[in-house]
Amino acid sequence: MELLVAKDDFHKTRFEPDTDPPEPADGEAVLAIDSFGLTSNNITYVVFGDSMNYWDFFPGPEGWGRPPVWGYAEVAASKADGVEEGQRLYGYFPCSSHLVVEPAGVEEYGFFDGAEHRKPLPSAYQGYRRVEVDPAYDADRENESVIFWPLFYTSWLIDDFLADSSLWGAVQVVISSASSKTAIIAAYLLAQREGIEVIGLTSPGNAGFVGDLGVYHQTVAYDAIEALPDGKTVYVDIAGDGEVRHAVHARYGDDLVHSAVVGAARHEQLGAGGDTELDGPIPKFFFAPDRIKIRGKEWGTPELEKRVAESWLPFAEWTESWFKVEPIGAGDIEATYLEILDGKIDPKVGHVVSL
Repeated sequence: MELLVAKDDFHKTRFEPDTDPPEPADGEAVLAIDSFGLTSNNITYVVFGDSMNYWDFFPGPEGWGRPPVWGYAEVAASKADGVEEGQRLYGYFPCSSHLVVEPAGVEEYGFFDGAEHRKPLPSAYQGYRRVEVDPAYDADRENESVIFWPLFYTSWLIDDFLADSSLWGAVQVVISSASSKTAIIAAYLLAQREGIEVIGLTSPGNAGFVGDLGVYHQTVAYDAIEALPDGKTVYVDIAGDGEVRHAVHARYGDDLVHSAVVGAARHEQLGAGGDTELDGPIPKFFFAPDRIKIRGKEWGTPELEKRVAESWLPFAEWTESWFKVEPIGAGDIEATYLEILDGKIDPKVGHVVSL
């Protein structure tokens, strides 16, 4: 099984329901993908597939890409030293039933894929962790992990980056696409810091949901950006909507001390407003793997992962108050992907594919 997306038209898909399990060559292992999450995070990978090289992780046929997902797999067959059949792993996969990897750097925690085509790509997406030694793993929370964990890690790094920069003197953070999971997690973490007001920008239809979460100090609809409160401000742009970005920059001007581009939840508006010059600072793309490198060098990777894991469990428990996991099968992948692409998914629902 695999889902393919046309690189020149994200609404054009091909679903291959029947694919034969591959056989490993010497030094390879075949991973049977068991479950993975489908969220707006996967849409970000698709939208930035060319510009951020996400398509390069799992090359598809000419003109087609394999959307990356985060999930769990078991080693179905192995001819790689130190990688045993039956090991359960968490990692970065194509939207497929199987993945052939060339395990390298094999150790107690797992390994990374040493395939030649993946060597130039960010290391943050290369590792496959054995669940039994993963400090964040909880067998009862696998569904939450495949939906939230990669987003949680990114949001944790955003929170860490902003705090490490002392918010450049800002007193508030404005987050677009406030109903998205990445935004909610960032708001959840930022709201725990003293002296910071967290403001959610969202569509009028999602304003009630966003306000009820209790992690935003204020909720403002996209059509009321002029009502955003005064003060030195950091803008975290998860929507990726050019018109919204221009409106926020125009609202604050020199009071906008930093503008971070994180995602593309409203990808259809990515280039909107591009003909006019932005007020305030030039937006900077926040690339989580770069922040991982910085903290990995300063703290060491085990300490970084320990700190993230310590923040994860309270968050996962908090989601039980408002979030619902909706399991789907392989036959629902294509339709669900298109619904997420078009922004038609209830923000209180997350889809987990079980194969």
